Amino acid sequence: QVQLVESGGGRVKPGGSLRLSCAASGNPFSRYTMGWYRQVPGKKRELVAQITTDGTANYTDSVKGRFTISRDNSQNMVYLQMNSLKPEDTAVYGCYADPPPLTSESRYWGQGTQVTVSS
Repeated sequence: QVQLVESGGGRVKPGGSLRLSCAASGNPFSRYTMGWYRQVPGKKRELVAQITTDGTANYTDSVKGRFTISRDNSQNMVYLQMNSLKPEDTAVYGCYADPPPLTSESRYWGQGTQVTVSS
């Protein structure tokens, strides 16, 4: 089992920045691919960034060049630095954890934190 708790959301003006944090507890953190999702009410959940166990990062096209995902295995933390924020980035942002292959575990989801980009 993995428990995920996000923090760092809030309201910011267009062009501003926020840094989200996700604290993980439970199973060995370093074994999990970690990521961030976002969801707007009435829309499908969107995976925006992912970082593998070896530190390889991937992003959805709409956030490339603006968002940066990172992880600190010593602290069981994953971060999402969001720069040049746009109103369309407004959503609930949460983190997730993908278990290692060949295990019986399923993806773990955090509850999320609200990010609002508005002038």
